[in-house]
Amino acid sequence: MNYQIDSDDPRTPSPPYGYSRVCTHSREEQIHIVAEFHAHKIRPSRIAYRVGIDIAFIEQLIAGEIEQERFPRLVARYRRQRFAQRMRQSAARKGISRYEQEQRIEREFRQETDL
Repeated sequence: MNYQIDSDDPRTPSPPYGYSRVCTHSREEQIHIVAEFHAHKIRPSRIAYRVGIDIAFIEQLIAGEIEQERFPRLVARYRRQRFAQRMRQSAARKGISRYEQEQRIEREFRQETDL
């Protein structure tokens, strides 16, 4: 097992060697996956563990070190999709319960977009 570690980057790679999956996605797919997971409020360590994307890459995307313009647009798009999905799911409820859930969803969406 020969791993190359960038000496300038103090972050460790995906969860300790042997605890993560091997990533089979292209770099482009990885960016979209990270944006979608981030929009759903999933922690970077969990993304790395579930998909196998290097945690240093995930943290760079979220911190805005790389893909400064594109990544936030993708996250915003996935947040809008999540908002629409949650609103559709709330349609199954009736009356006050539905109204309260929709208000909570809208409030959370506004908080996320104001960040």
